[in-house]
Amino acid sequence: MNDLNQQRTEEPQPETKKPGGPNGAPPSKPDKTAATPAGPSRGLFGFVMILLMIMMLFMFLSNATSGQKITWQQFKVHYNNGEIEDNSVIYSETAVRAVLIKADPTGEKKSPVQVAVNSHTGEYIAQELNELPGIQVKNQGTSPWLNLLYVFGPFILIIALIWFLIARGMRAAGGGGGMLGSFGKSKHRTLTKEMTGITFKDVAGIEEAKEEVTEIIEFLKNPKKFTRLGGRIPRGVLLVGQPGCGKTLLAKAIAGEADVPFFSISGSDFVEMFVGVGASRVRDLFKQAKESSPCIIFLDEIDAVGRRRGSGFSSGGNDEREQTLNAILVEMDGFASGDGVIVIAATNRSDVLDPALVRPGRFDRQITVPLPDVKGRLEILRVHAKKIKLGPDVNLEKIARGTPMFSGADLSAIINEAAIGATMQNKDFVEHEDFEEARDKVKFGRAKKSRVREDDENKLVAYHEAGHAVLQALLKDSDPLHKVTIIPRGASGGATFSLPEKDRMGYSLKWLLATMRVVCGGRIAEQKAMSDVSSGAAQDIAQATQLARAMILEWGMSPRLGFVKYTGSDTQEYYQSDREYSEATAKLIDEEIRRLVDEAYAEAERMLLEHWDQVINVAEALLKYETLTADEVHQIMRGEPMDRPTVADLLKAERPKKVAPETRTGDTAEDAETELPPGTAPA
Repeated sequence: MNDLNQQRTEEPQPETKKPGGPNGAPPSKPDKTAATPAGPSRGLFGFVMILLMIMMLFMFLSNATSGQKITWQQFKVHYNNGEIEDNSVIYSETAVRAVLIKADPTGEKKSPVQVAVNSHTGEYIAQELNELPGIQVKNQGTSPWLNLLYVFGPFILIIALIWFLIARGMRAAGGGGGMLGSFGKSKHRTLTKEMTGITFKDVAGIEEAKEEVTEIIEFLKNPKKFTRLGGRIPRGVLLVGQPGCGKTLLAKAIAGEADVPFFSISGSDFVEMFVGVGASRVRDLFKQAKESSPCIIFLDEIDAVGRRRGSGFSSGGNDEREQTLNAILVEMDGFASGDGVIVIAATNRSDVLDPALVRPGRFDRQITVPLPDVKGRLEILRVHAKKIKLGPDVNLEKIARGTPMFSGADLSAIINEAAIGATMQNKDFVEHEDFEEARDKVKFGRAKKSRVREDDENKLVAYHEAGHAVLQALLKDSDPLHKVTIIPRGASGGATFSLPEKDRMGYSLKWLLATMRVVCGGRIAEQKAMSDVSSGAAQDIAQATQLARAMILEWGMSPRLGFVKYTGSDTQEYYQSDREYSEATAKLIDEEIRRLVDEAYAEAERMLLEHWDQVINVAEALLKYETLTADEVHQIMRGEPMDRPTVADLLKAERPKKVAPETRTGDTAEDAETELPPGTAPA
């Protein structure tokens, strides 16, 4: 079976088969692949091509043997010297031909010569030719075949070329795409373990999904084990999950584990500029899969062609995507129990798929590939960390706890960014601080340490972040504070990082209210300190509004609106509004959203005014140290002094080492210890 499957994964090569089976035995059944579709007859095409080749060869030979080309003056000299053979001068519309006699020691030899004639010189040469004494000229007309060739030759060549292209396209189509040639052929790739290099050992954090897929692979390897009790092979498996959770990686691992052909194709590969190509490719794909059964078909991003029919704007014409979807539905219904073909599809938008596609009998199983929990994140980090050199202080468990709601792709990016950062600093291995910086870079963007800000702007950012940090430290229902910085990162001028203690599957009312208060703290602190407000709170306002709107519309957390969901179905599939409540209810919803935000703002303002001295201390520490950890924030709020060196102290310690060997005359100690502006990172 392994040898047979290996042969089926190879591309078919043209070969000549002798009749009969091995050792001259008669074949058990006719070979279906031996018959080729009958194309148009090439007899007429071959005859035309042979005729054109003969005519072109005749013209070439006639021109090649017409003689040496000379000028008219040279011809007259030869004639006056008696070197032109009698009765050999022939005049035509293109040339004057004659035979030249040259004497040599052994006798006489002859050679043809010609004088080119065109429309400009024809009349002059004819007149001069008639004036030569005693000359006898023979007039030669143009060949009618040559005239026909000149007139119809280009048209014949164009027709022959078109005929050749059509014949070639129809032969290449083989019944898959008709006149479209290879457009109707499937663009799938056949993957094997050697091609992917990925097995289940490389997939971590999604153990339940791996177990369900392992059952399918075991069914393909040993179907009798399951059919013994009357079970049947699943028709299809739908992998559902957010982007980056490992759906495609799991499919590649299936190709590495399954000892069967694995056809991989994306949903967008079915779509083409020609109508009907998508359905043709679907039929061709399933045809090849049935011929190579048992096998697996993997359809990545199936929502590209499997969206719900009848939704969205339609011009009333024939939708190419719906034709492709109908072809997939028909082909999956045509599977017999013994076909041994399993369709695995992946999507992150299962809510927009057509109901006929996800019903039992087509996709019998829907496997959810969720975001990894803390244990899964640790396993994913260990898998990717095998490729880099880790330092002795690296704690992967701490990184796993500090990356809630991170996908497998995000964790892979953290490992890669940490390795790149350590390489740029010429380190021998990757340290834990490199992972901390990589996590913040992946989530919030790159730190802009070289950016220099004005003192007022720096003070505003410091108080803004201090307002967030103090509330984060005071509110017990919010996520614990991790660190706070005024170094610009990404699109923000500063950032306050929280570190959830556990993975959160849902949101409680206490956590939501506490989070909204923390979000409001930045605007309140900067308004109190600067007597002005800025646009730096734009993201905070958006987050508070989003949380309040979700609490009212989706989670039923308003006493006035009750236990009711007011959001409609997925409006991304429709061009019209999907609001199913009255104008009075809409007004009430707006009032409740405003109430939640105002209450959070008022409570945050009350708490900050009560602890304003702590806000000032944290802001001044941020201006001095730029970045504070959670322990340092709590230490400052308790009134304990900080004993670590500042950025300016580090610069003072480093600068004499660089300028001491080349101290210039007249430089003072104060010049050598000049501090950089606040917000500037050390060089």
